[in-house]
Amino acid sequence: MALSKLNLLYKAVVTDHSKNPRHYGSLEGVDKITLNNPTCGDVISLSVKIEEEKIAEIAFAGSGCSISMASASMMTEAVLGKTTKEGLDLVEVFSQMVQGQEDPNQEALGDASLLASVSKFPQRIKCSTLAWHALKQAIERKKES
Repeated sequence: MALSKLNLLYKAVVTDHSKNPRHYGSLEGVDKITLNNPTCGDVISLSVKIEEEKIAEIAFAGSGCSISMASASMMTEAVLGKTTKEGLDLVEVFSQMVQGQEDPNQEALGDASLLASVSKFPQRIKCSTLAWHALKQAIERKKES
């Protein structure tokens, strides 16, 4: 695919997820993890319902830049219905990807794989990983309880 077409696809998908976020809101009866990125003001509050080691429901709320909101939306789509282990594995794949490391499992990220170019903008890495870090904390908290 030509670079300009790939850039257009990236812009279209990121714009769609940031303007029309999937799974936006809050779940009742579950702990919420709220994280912020003090360097730019992004805030994500993640609600995850885990049943029998599976991510049964997930929602996020918050505010921030388009990368932060799009990444959160993409993350919810990528992990919904996955086991907690699969979710943690995807957190690791995403984290490595946005730091410029390739992973053969990158396709499992779905739309979030388009955020690989964030690695070229180190100041945006924290924006893109905020929701993913919240997911990791939510899963770890659930395992401890």
